[in-house]
Amino acid sequence: MIFSRGNTALSVILLLLGIFSSSVVAQSVGVCYGRNGNNLPTDQASVDLYKSNRIGKLRLYDPNEGALAALKGSNIEVILGVPNDQLQSLTNAAAATNWVNKAQFLQPTCKTKSRSQPAIDTTLLGKSYPPKDGVFSNDASSYISPIINFLKQNGAPLLANVYPYFAYVNNQKDIGLDYALFTKQGNNEVGYQNLFDALLDSLYASLEKVGASNMKIVVAESGWPSEGGTGASVQNAQTYYSKLISHAKGGTPKRPNGPIETYLFAMFDENQKRGAETERHFGLFKPDKTPKYQLSFA
Repeated sequence: MIFSRGNTALSVILLLLGIFSSSVVAQSVGVCYGRNGNNLPTDQASVDLYKSNRIGKLRLYDPNEGALAALKGSNIEVILGVPNDQLQSLTNAAAATNWVNKAQFLQPTCKTKSRSQPAIDTTLLGKSYPPKDGVFSNDASSYISPIINFLKQNGAPLLANVYPYFAYVNNQKDIGLDYALFTKQGNNEVGYQNLFDALLDSLYASLEKVGASNMKIVVAESGWPSEGGTGASVQNAQTYYSKLISHAKGGTPKRPNGPIETYLFAMFDENQKRGAETERHFGLFKPDKTPKYQLSFA
């Protein structure tokens, strides 16, 4: 079984595509903008930090007016989350488009076209190893197939949260730290050099088994905590994020033609996140905007 962060296995989001420069469009890595903290920078200061670090993609978890206003004219590509109480009303493309048209501050932020897309948690997989045998669980299959069919009809990718950290923490007997951190030398017995690729390819194998062999996967979240639990350290997080940024430029054994569109979790440490202590230490930056790691998004 694959493990990941968060308790929600499925949510609906909208991908907003603006008019961007070629350098921004070509960027494969973005950063999630979580806001569960009482000591975080203002929305404008946060967006300015994205810009100064040349981060051209952002995942926003709710249509916050302040954040959307700050994003106006920023040339940042945004994935926008829909609040849970509005999910049921957005069960078709027409309803999703209508939501975009009515959401205050959304229209001025960027010229957009919308696509309603589910983002899955990898706990929906019943089997993930070896990657070629990846398959959705029986419990998930009843609603996964309609979702996949909807995405196929709209030419949309599947969004998935992929966390080697949690897979490693929950199965240290079989998973080495070097395998989770992209530092393993040589392939394992099934031909994989890192856990990220294995997890992602198990999802691709699962898609193939439900008739979606050509569907693209966007990694909507992936990260490593700097403290608070097993394997959580600044050094390990620095290694993971820097290696992932570089790795996302390429592909996986099953899908070698990259890049892999990936969103790092998250921009800041969030002191009001619920759950284990590690949940409050996934930030690339401290709340005072000081970088925890030396990373390049250029």
